[in-house]
Amino acid sequence: MHAGSGNLNVGDRAPSFCLPDTDNNEVCLNDFRGKWVVLYFYPKDNTTGCTREAVEFTNILDEFKKLNAIVLGVSADSVESHQKFVKKLKLKVTLLSDAEHEVLEQYGVWQRKKLYGREFWGVVRSTVLIDPEGRIVHWWPKVQVKGHAEDVKRKLTELQG
Repeated sequence: MHAGSGNLNVGDRAPSFCLPDTDNNEVCLNDFRGKWVVLYFYPKDNTTGCTREAVEFTNILDEFKKLNAIVLGVSADSVESHQKFVKKLKLKVTLLSDAEHEVLEQYGVWQRKKLYGREFWGVVRSTVLIDPEGRIVHWWPKVQVKGHAEDVKRKLTELQG
């Protein structure tokens, strides 16, 4: 199954990266070897869909923890923007800032988009599920927000058999 618009596929090793979190600490994908990683890419802090998605993941974060999974949200927003977003909504998910779009491009989710006839570059809302060995095991391209966190939890439960 093809993932993103990059050259990543299910079964591939997830490209490693390190990005700053809301406390400006460097968080690296390799830190979570041995755990499942839900890596979700979203367009922008404090927008309707992104708020709903972050809140849905936060609401069932304990269930992900019980499944030995960590949830990481990545957008091009600044660390400061993430701090305000987390504080305002009391989010518990770990948000990472990719202001240079390096990871977004690596995963093929930084794409040309169209809105109201205007073209621009932005994040295509997508989620990648990475197994404890660091391989991509599932990909949700062009995510519809409502119920997405539950879908991811269902897939994770199914894969853990």
